[in-house]
Amino acid sequence: MGIVRVYFTDNCPYCKMVKAFLDKRHVTYQAINVGQDREAAAEMVKISGQYGVPVLTVDDQFVIGFDTPRLEELFGTEKKADVVDVLIIGAGPAGLTAGVYCARKMLSTELVSENIGGQAMESWAIENYMGYRMISGNDLMKKFEEQVREQSLRLNLDRVETLVQEGDHYLATTATGGTVQARAVVVASGMHPRPLGVEGEDRYLGRGLSVCTTCDGPLFREKKIAIVGGGNAAVQTAIEMSKIASSVSLIVRTELKADPPYIKKLGTIPNITVHQHHVIAKLHGDLFLDQITIKDTTTEKETDILLDGVFAEIGWLPNTGFLGDLVTLTGDGKIVVDENCHTNRPGIFAAGDVTSIKGNQIIIAAGEGAKAALEAYRYLTRL
Repeated sequence: MGIVRVYFTDNCPYCKMVKAFLDKRHVTYQAINVGQDREAAAEMVKISGQYGVPVLTVDDQFVIGFDTPRLEELFGTEKKADVVDVLIIGAGPAGLTAGVYCARKMLSTELVSENIGGQAMESWAIENYMGYRMISGNDLMKKFEEQVREQSLRLNLDRVETLVQEGDHYLATTATGGTVQARAVVVASGMHPRPLGVEGEDRYLGRGLSVCTTCDGPLFREKKIAIVGGGNAAVQTAIEMSKIASSVSLIVRTELKADPPYIKKLGTIPNITVHQHHVIAKLHGDLFLDQITIKDTTTEKETDILLDGVFAEIGWLPNTGFLGDLVTLTGDGKIVVDENCHTNRPGIFAAGDVTSIKGNQIIIAAGEGAKAALEAYRYLTRL
């Protein structure tokens, strides 16, 4: 095998997963930070046709994103079927906290997740987490991860594909072909970005359209971009990207719904243009996205905007597809839980934004993760 290269940016969780995957298999590789090296970024785009990270190259082959089947194909698989006390699915604030609490209760625990940090990694600046006046999502999740890695549990970078009950146990199968058997399960699988719903968006994903600003934002230095959304995430992203990009167009379907401090800050930044009551009607470009058409929802007037990239910040959808009909879900796909994180299935608990509990906040998710772990312990000690 030839030289292995990983093109990454500092705050990209999927980049970290690719490097962890290689480290685990003792694969030597070159790590190239395309957020800091423009020539390397141009080289990456030429090789992969992507404005998105991570990109891994070896010989004449390349892998885009944390593509576990493709990585396993190149570097080998690890299959196992272990019986543990608790399987935790997801490593965001809820899953990581649940891991610490399970380990402290001396429960054999495996935590399976395709990324570490979850949605919290998308936060540029967190100002409402107790103990910190301001901290980035990346830095806060690093502290969570450090604490988890001090515990006696196994952290497995993989993706759960199915979860079924087999007698008194639950069996999870993963994207890499592995299996985990557990006596109890804590589902903290979080959410994934909602698509724009515009014709042709799949064509431009990674070619000018991104759903991870913290991952791909550094690639758009001094370029023209648009952010879609009007909530805290979108406004915060627009503010941070205004420091990198030459211009930012904020496309808001109705009106700005962000917290007042963010809206106030937005109004002081000269290179941000806000288009309220507008939606993206069309995407344009050959190989890469280079223009969008926005439509005024009140007058139906359409306007073309030349740009280099679009970042979607319009909400999230729950990661519950692997559950099938194992537990009861709400109409929008979230897991129905009671005040103690119990699902309708004995032995399965859930925590964080993937549940029906209101309040998508890091501090709430962490608290719910602790509750779910303690309830799993009570369940197991009653068996």
